[in-house]
Amino acid sequence: MHSVGSAPAGTINPVVVEALNEIGIDISKEFPKPITDDVVRAADVVVTMGCGDACPIYPGKRYEDWEVEDPAGKDLVSVRVIRDDIERRVLRLIEQLRPTKTTTA
Repeated sequence: MHSVGSAPAGTINPVVVEALNEIGIDISKEFPKPITDDVVRAADVVVTMGCGDACPIYPGKRYEDWEVEDPAGKDLVSVRVIRDDIERRVLRLIEQLRPTKTTTA
């Protein structure tokens, strides 16, 4: 999995770092990365969050565009809500991507 942005900030929002750390995800050593053609080409599923025309589109990829509130300038309580919303969406996407079990009689 990769996390990239169409216009990444210079640093990761410290409130986001704190909110993710609360659920055992340490991104303190990460840094914002720009989206590249190579990242999109290597992906099976591309999830965008307000990327618009800045995101490269390739045939054969599954695209999901999630309207998610931007955590910039938000307090920890608000960022937790955003974090939990994204987690629910990710879990739902994983369920959709799982192969369905078929039984033969």
